[in-house]
Amino acid sequence: MTKHLLFAFLLLTLQGIAKAEQIPETEKLASTAKIWGFLKYYHPQVADGKFDWDNQLLEILPKVKAADSKEALSKIYLNWIAGLGEIPICKKCTKDTDQEYFDKNFDLSWLYDDKVFTPELCDKLKFIEQNRFQGKQHYVHAPYKQVGNVALKNEPEYKNLDWSNPDMRLLIAFKYWNYVEYFFPYKYQTDQPWDTVLLETIPKLETARSEQDFHDALLQMIVKINDAHGGIATSHNKYYYSNIKTQFIGEQLVVRGFYDDFLAQQSPIKRGDVILAVDDVTVESMIQNHMDYVWGSNPASKFRNLGYEIIRSTEPSTKKITFQRDGEVKQAEIALIPYSKLVSEETEAWKVLAGNIGYVNMGKLTGKNVEEMMDEFKDTKAIVFDCRNYPKGAIHKLSSYLFEERSFYKAIQPDLDYPGQFVWRKGHQYRASKNYEKYKGKVIVLVNEITQSRGEFNVMALQSADNTITVGSQSAGADGDVSTLNLGGGIKTSISGRGIFYPDGTETQRKGVKIDVEVRPTIQGLRDGRDEVLEKALELINN
Repeated sequence: MTKHLLFAFLLLTLQGIAKAEQIPETEKLASTAKIWGFLKYYHPQVADGKFDWDNQLLEILPKVKAADSKEALSKIYLNWIAGLGEIPICKKCTKDTDQEYFDKNFDLSWLYDDKVFTPELCDKLKFIEQNRFQGKQHYVHAPYKQVGNVALKNEPEYKNLDWSNPDMRLLIAFKYWNYVEYFFPYKYQTDQPWDTVLLETIPKLETARSEQDFHDALLQMIVKINDAHGGIATSHNKYYYSNIKTQFIGEQLVVRGFYDDFLAQQSPIKRGDVILAVDDVTVESMIQNHMDYVWGSNPASKFRNLGYEIIRSTEPSTKKITFQRDGEVKQAEIALIPYSKLVSEETEAWKVLAGNIGYVNMGKLTGKNVEEMMDEFKDTKAIVFDCRNYPKGAIHKLSSYLFEERSFYKAIQPDLDYPGQFVWRKGHQYRASKNYEKYKGKVIVLVNEITQSRGEFNVMALQSADNTITVGSQSAGADGDVSTLNLGGGIKTSISGRGIFYPDGTETQRKGVKIDVEVRPTIQGLRDGRDEVLEKALELINN
């Protein structure tokens, strides 16, 4: 009896040890994603484009799924690497001592994960890092060297992507995950560690039952980079919008204006109305249930984007809007039309306000108009630059009137010889292109959540002028030139491709631009037709 008990105890113990050595399916697939991406950008033969790398992943995934232990899994990876060819000793693979590195994004500690990899595999991966590819990368490049952000190249289009194939779904997601892993300058700022996002996404991809499920899983992953440049567009995306411009004030969705004034005159909905529900779905429930699918760098840009999405459709139709005005709840049907037909009638780029104050709409001002405008403004006591829009590109010429020479930012960009590493670059100087007479009055800059990307960059340039005050609320926090990623199958997304900082190292990403005087619109102000941010700017000038 004692012998039988001892045998049973030993059997259970051995079974427990064997079970402990097994790796969960999600972790196996996550390790494959990491190794596939690492080899893609690090292995000398792979990074040089000598393999059909997507197909290599599709071929190895069934083997990975069948692996029943750490040893078996590592052997699969070792055999894979051995078949890729020679890894010559790299004599140049040291950090360039002339470069200043930004190391917050760099993390290859997973190479030593002894829970998943054997010591032999860890050593092999480390050897590849130490003797990584040097030269022109096959899958990524920096098309604009003076900028430095990285774009994809030589990636298959998969025009007829078979989304129903789970391995194809993993391929698309792994491609995106690794691009962010090695080339997203703000990875260190994400709310959730990027490793855990991969583990969280894989089961969603594995269990997707429709193309929409697949796209939703990708979108939820993309949202986790916390970047207002993120988002997803597919070949199915064609949206129709209402004429209403909305804005969240607190968690209330308020009508702030209209795209087309003629259409607005026919609408029962007015400026300052609070939207309560769309097609009987409350705004409150949309906030609670939909925010995981809304991209943005901070709450300001996420709520802005949610406002865009609430009243839209994939086909021309009408929406039932429930809204509140003066305590009374009302309903109205509004038509949805293509965005291209929602053209703002606002055309005035600049004007002189009462009190001899210049006002500039940076969303309308072009470089060719700057000289005429500044000639008109030369004797004004102040200029208000309204950056609550997307600028046309007048800032370089405009800076000639504000300062002789300034470097108002510095930047980081990916090091393609050491993927995952980033190097500092000094911001190029903005120099006066002509000997223009410098403006001597005050400079006021207006910002809000619509101020994004080039808009935030413009604000930083304007802030470097003397006597500048910035008024408004948190900007979108998505700075740096955009990198657009075509993942295949008509699926596209984008990221902030270059890291932009103030000269003192302060981030603009997620935080937004620096603000001197914070002012937010109120619902009553909208109802009264007031621009409270502009009013505050005028008050500061006159005081």
